[in-house]
Amino acid sequence: MQNSALPGASAPFDFATLVSDPYGTYARLREAGPVHRFTGPDGRPAWLVTRYEDVRAGLADPRLSLDKSHAKRENYSGFSLPPALDSNLLNMDPPDHTRVRRLVVKAFTPGRTEKLREPVRRTADALLDAVEADGRADLLAAYAGPLPITVICDLLGVPPEARKDFRAWTDAMIAPDPKRTHLMKEAIGELLRFFTELIAAKRAAPADDLLSDLIAVRDGDGEGDDRLSEDELTSLAFLILFAGYENTVQLIANAVLALLDHPELMRQLRMDPDGMGAAFDEFNRWDGPAPLAIRRFPLEDVEIGGVTVPAGETVLLAVASANRDPRHFDDPERLDPNRERKGHLGLGHGIHYCLGAPLARMETEIALAALLERFPGLTLDVPREELEWRPSIRARGLISLPVRWN
Repeated sequence: MQNSALPGASAPFDFATLVSDPYGTYARLREAGPVHRFTGPDGRPAWLVTRYEDVRAGLADPRLSLDKSHAKRENYSGFSLPPALDSNLLNMDPPDHTRVRRLVVKAFTPGRTEKLREPVRRTADALLDAVEADGRADLLAAYAGPLPITVICDLLGVPPEARKDFRAWTDAMIAPDPKRTHLMKEAIGELLRFFTELIAAKRAAPADDLLSDLIAVRDGDGEGDDRLSEDELTSLAFLILFAGYENTVQLIANAVLALLDHPELMRQLRMDPDGMGAAFDEFNRWDGPAPLAIRRFPLEDVEIGGVTVPAGETVLLAVASANRDPRHFDDPERLDPNRERKGHLGLGHGIHYCLGAPLARMETEIALAALLERFPGLTLDVPREELEWRPSIRARGLISLPVRWN
């Protein structure tokens, strides 16, 4: 769908190019101006912020609220989530955001994350064992997908027999089929039912896992600032699984594709796995899983990049565009883990910086190291131009990643 040229907008552009050619489209918009008002595929107006300094400032600006109650109703629709899934950190401002994040941090400790390192490697090796003899696989279905869902379910304490097809549910929400809109409603209903039943089971039989810890925070003796509401508890479990799974799947797959496109870098990382840390950050900058930050709503008229955005209108901070802005990064189209200037925004900035960043880093580094070690002959199993991307401007991810190895 093509955007409508509204006051303050750049020339119209086709939204389909944000899937087929996102970085070329963002480059044109970035050079045309720092902020653009457009009409989205849902027919609602919004403001797109494209340049690094403005996006970074916007991510930490307290005047840009995540609370949907500050949105103009005629300008924003968004997901229709029930309160039990919607009362999460992505919809909160301080002081609620501060309170809930502090309580989650108590359970989401570095020690618990580090304890997962060996199980993550064992899981990665087992998944590769299962496909090695075949000589080829859809890496998304066989590896990049199963690994994060296993890790996040282990962290939350989801028993193996209760693990569902989360990919189908997240696909229905991130890239809904316009011809089958009922699938999104069904997915939301299934997710709510799943977490309600899981919390009830954990409440009856707590264990050494993150969800049991969150339930203990909810059911503890504290009051006010020391408690979670029931909706906040359920919403947090949903957010941890949804974000921890969805983003990591795409990050691993996008990183593998980047390596296949840059065989010299693949050889370097195979020879020196210690370089994975710098590579993780560069993969986030180069082609991260979240092109747009969660929408914001100005609490007052706000000037962004010299443009006044009225209170209550929808602001989209284009992280993918910021991460390729030549005003901040030298030669931003080059994939270079050793670049001198850092500061990518792929994991956010400010008080909303990704809570699960250490876990995503560990998973991705282990997943890539295990894959490169096991399959030195890794290559695409289809022509590069045949790869398909999910039809979403919110999530940057492949539909499949067919590969083969010697």
